[in-house]
Amino acid sequence: KEMFHRYIAGTLGLLLLSIMVTAWRQRRVLKQSPALPTTIVALIGLQAALGMWTVTMLLKPVIVTMHLLGGMTTLALVTWLSLRQFGSDRAPTAAAKLRPWALAGLVILACQIALGGWVSTNYAALVCRDFPTCHEALIPHMDFEHGFHLARELGMTAEGAPLSIEALTAIHWAHRLGALITFLYLGALAIALVRQGQRLLGVSLGALLVLQICLGIANVVFTLPLPVAVAHNAGAAALLVMMVVINFALFRRPPAPA
Repeated sequence: KEMFHRYIAGTLGLLLLSIMVTAWRQRRVLKQSPALPTTIVALIGLQAALGMWTVTMLLKPVIVTMHLLGGMTTLALVTWLSLRQFGSDRAPTAAAKLRPWALAGLVILACQIALGGWVSTNYAALVCRDFPTCHEALIPHMDFEHGFHLARELGMTAEGAPLSIEALTAIHWAHRLGALITFLYLGALAIALVRQGQRLLGVSLGALLVLQICLGIANVVFTLPLPVAVAHNAGAAALLVMMVVINFALFRRPPAPA
């Protein structure tokens, strides 16, 4: 599995490198800055380093989480690059007022993905096995100080003591709270998009959002079955792509008059 991951990463890196070279060589023909593909290739280099550190630093949570976020950032930038090349030239009019709300939604989703990564890298997904409560309480006993201390080893506090259940509970509970905030905010954004004439974007966002929430609940109720856990990660990636598409649609400039 690890070697397959490395082969895929290497192939992706070569493809993105070729895109960057083409972007520089054809920049006058394309009339586009090569800054975006260059940034993506630099990010791939950082990802390679994080992947190496993930192994050499024995799955230190902050490194593994950064590796996940680097992958998600790469996905977002490649999506934007693809939309720039193949996206429609039509720019929405009435929905343009939603630009700041869509951008804020992207930030909220990024924070929630980071929380999800922190849950995964700390193996805190099953610390709360009941829903909607956690340890049969809406607000259980938690230790945020140790749970969210970044400079520590896996399963340990910064002082070297074993990480407590209360610390793991804080990590899990924070992700649940983030899921609620994300659901409410992006749900409202989906409704607003539909009302502003962007029905396809709004309905797609709403459907992905409901599916992702259901997958998250299923992970708890069914004790983290592997297919559901993988689908939950894929759902986060799909939501990220959807939010990039929405922001691209709202922020793109209409074509210049001939």
